[in-house]
Amino acid sequence: MTTLQYYFDKEADVLYVSQGEPRPDADSEEVDDGVVARFDPVSREVVGFTILNFLKRAEQELPAVILPFRAELTVVR
Repeated sequence: MTTLQYYFDKEADVLYVSQGEPRPDADSEEVDDGVVARFDPVSREVVGFTILNFLKRAEQELPAVILPFRAELTVVR
């Protein structure tokens, strides 16, 4: 099972989400204002995403957590 992981960087106000361990080889593309999707460089499947200015959008704080469930991430435009 692949876990969905997220980490919130409070100083930068950025939320990082990834399927499994974050992948430094992933390609990135801004898919919406301040939302960056990360793709497997070979399969082009979404492997994570980043949300800039997260607290400004969500208006609540979140701790760093590893979520124990499987997820399929897709970009919806």
